[in-house]
Amino acid sequence: MITVSGLTKRYGDRTVVGDVSFAVEPGTVTGFLGPNGAGKTTTMRMITGLVTQSAGTATVDGRPYAALPNPAAVLGCLLDAGAVHPGRTGRTHLRILAATVGVPAARVDEVLDMVGLGPAGRRRIRGYSLGMRQRLGIAGALLADPPVLMFDEPANGLDPEGIRWMRGLLRGHAARGGTVLLSSHLLAEVEHTVDRLVVIGGGRVVADGPIGTLLAGDGVRVRALDPAGLADALTAAGFPVTADGPVLSVAGATAEQVGTVAARGGHVLTDLRPADRGLEDLFFQLTA
Repeated sequence: MITVSGLTKRYGDRTVVGDVSFAVEPGTVTGFLGPNGAGKTTTMRMITGLVTQSAGTATVDGRPYAALPNPAAVLGCLLDAGAVHPGRTGRTHLRILAATVGVPAARVDEVLDMVGLGPAGRRRIRGYSLGMRQRLGIAGALLADPPVLMFDEPANGLDPEGIRWMRGLLRGHAARGGTVLLSSHLLAEVEHTVDRLVVIGGGRVVADGPIGTLLAGDGVRVRALDPAGLADALTAAGFPVTADGPVLSVAGATAEQVGTVAARGGHVLTDLRPADRGLEDLFFQLTA
């Protein structure tokens, strides 16, 4: 797991990350969200020791990253897919990484096939598209089969098939008991991939919890054959009702309560569901 406690980074009198704390548990995919400049990448770099924190601690599997005997065997990272030598082939790049982290060379071909770069492994990286470089970076993170994965914007440059593949990769890793921390601007994809959310704004955590809990709205939304009549019945029962065309939003009510009012009045319902928010709405509300 990843544990961050009071993590802070200052540059002079400017605080870019302030007192950030969260935990990423095994068996989950945690989305790490925030607008540009919010401190996401700086936080990830502090977790790996690439940036020295001004205060606080960050541990992976109970130890600071630099104190791990073989960090790559514990935490697989993709922080910058462009940080590769363009003159090397993909296979050569991974062979060098494999030798560095003590992984057999045969593992290189395994991960190349795993990320869909088998034949492309013989090509020089300068000819790779952005999506191919992302896949190569993910292959490097998977080399030592680490239990913890941390990816910063891994979907950049991936086509829809690639995004779907990555979602399956991350969900599968978590299903096997692995830990995943994922930063991404693709909110719709994050909403379908993660179990938990940590939202950061202005260098501070503004939300942390299960995605279902954070997206849960107050009340229900309902459609009926006679929306005006149902609205009158709900108002008479003491529930505030807001109409958006044929859809009624009923604040402070459960689906059971609305269904009961409808049944008593003989109203036919065509849709009844919790008034959940979308991740985009939540994101802008928290980071405005």
